[in-house]
Amino acid sequence: MKFPFPDERFPAELGAAIQKTVLDGKLPARYVAHTEDNSWLVGDDVTDPNVDGAAIAAHICHVVDADPTLEPLATLPRGYQARRKSPSHPWEIQPFSWLADDEPFVPVS
Repeated sequence: MKFPFPDERFPAELGAAIQKTVLDGKLPARYVAHTEDNSWLVGDDVTDPNVDGAAIAAHICHVVDADPTLEPLATLPRGYQARRKSPSHPWEIQPFSWLADDEPFVPVS
């Protein structure tokens, strides 16, 4: 989808790779990334998103509807990621980078 989004809101039809723990409401979203190729990732930042079956492609509106505190991230520029310790903490924005193939996932504490 063309970025930036109209009205600085996530389009309802925008797809993202979303961890199932977030999509099913077991854990809150603590991580959002907007990659250089314009892909969106949403994760819990405590369980490994790289495990087979941990994530699924879905419309991002499902997680934004459940947690409106994600809505301001619709303006997150390409190549950046946002993290927070919990839903009551502010988002911290930083440049995005993929983990190296030999670099293990380390949960945020």
